[in-house]
Amino acid sequence: MIQKSSKFILISASVIVSTLLFVIPLVAASIYSFKGNQGKGYSFANYLWLMHQDGFFQSLVTTLKLAILAGALNLILMVPTMVFLNLKGAKFKPLVDFLCILPLIIPVVSLAIGAQVSMPSILQNTEYELVFFYVVISLPFTFRALDNALQAVSLNTLVEASRNLGATWFRTIVKVIVPSIKSGIFSAMFLTFALSIGEYTITSLLHWDTFSTWTVVAGQQNILGAIAISIFSFVGAIALLTIIALFSNKSKKLIEVKE
Repeated sequence: MIQKSSKFILISASVIVSTLLFVIPLVAASIYSFKGNQGKGYSFANYLWLMHQDGFFQSLVTTLKLAILAGALNLILMVPTMVFLNLKGAKFKPLVDFLCILPLIIPVVSLAIGAQVSMPSILQNTEYELVFFYVVISLPFTFRALDNALQAVSLNTLVEASRNLGATWFRTIVKVIVPSIKSGIFSAMFLTFALSIGEYTITSLLHWDTFSTWTVVAGQQNILGAIAISIFSFVGAIALLTIIALFSNKSKKLIEVKE
């Protein structure tokens, strides 16, 4: 009884604290974002103002495009790397783990300016350089997600069976390993996408216009519009990530049905 009572008190306290720190401010901001002109009445005026601002759709499309490319590039680089580390490169795993943690340690200014100079000149003057930065800052989370997924399956058995049946390494990774670690892959993509659409510091330092930098400039013109931008960004991000999560679960169920 004492343990159940303590658990109930802990859960209740967590709910209360979460409500005070997160739910109430979010609800209050949502209500305030529908305030009419000069704070009178309620309407969609602030959201209409938001959508009619210069650069709204362009910055939004740019951000989504870069986030998708970052997610794809991250998986192309990390899935084969993690498979190798878990199969034959165990001795290199601590080193790769350390390298993947470095983006959490290196100051963003050093990362942005230093890494930009080292990039090929063909990328330095294009927005696509941000894709590589998004991949770098997501490495600590991608490494963990894929590593946990690979350790949860009998990787050696799957690879040996596939190779014995005559499959190439490429076919083994694509047809055997990838379906077996779908949850880890979608988690890695989920995290990369979330970090990419919310990244502001690197984008601002390199003077590129994405949705995160656009919101800062646009929000300075209208306080009610700034609140509407915040709510739109929050709800939009949650909706996109929910769609990815639902697609992940649906794909997993289809694979289980086929098996």
